[in-house]
Amino acid sequence: MSPTVTEPLVAGRAALVVVDLMPRIVERDLGPHKGVDVVRQAARLATAFRRADGTVVLVRVERPGVAEQPPGSGFVPEMQPEPGDITIVKRAVGAFYGTGLAEQLRERGVNTVVMTGIATTMGVESTARAASDHGFEVVFVADAMTGMTAQEHEHALTTVLPRFGEVVTTDEVLRRLG
Repeated sequence: MSPTVTEPLVAGRAALVVVDLMPRIVERDLGPHKGVDVVRQAARLATAFRRADGTVVLVRVERPGVAEQPPGSGFVPEMQPEPGDITIVKRAVGAFYGTGLAEQLRERGVNTVVMTGIATTMGVESTARAASDHGFEVVFVADAMTGMTAQEHEHALTTVLPRFGEVVTTDEVLRRLG
């Protein structure tokens, strides 16, 4: 059962998972939120998680078997890894497959993942489904993620993602971390 909005998030037991905030993805035409707005919200959350001694997981994708990745394949400046963060380089849609992420989270005592990033119906959803399969509680931050289109994002938030966890806002997560 997912925690309710009134329950606090215990930073030491929760991890903020930031999916694919890379220049080449953030700069695309996205909806309903612009990439820069997702970055701003994710950065607010990352700062709060770090201050509360929570775990921040920064995820980016690389194309398998390609020695030189496309320009803009690193993290955006606002989401550069800091000491204590987990950095995941995925080669699949989701961040769990072949990366050891579940084990790293368990070693830190994490039982809840708070999902942010791009795209809602791709990397975010795939990572969240795997997190659920691994037994983690899942929280989706609706205004700290976006889809390739507003329609797919809204469908995911209202129909698909609530089956895997709770859908909240950045401000709600920040209040609950308080």
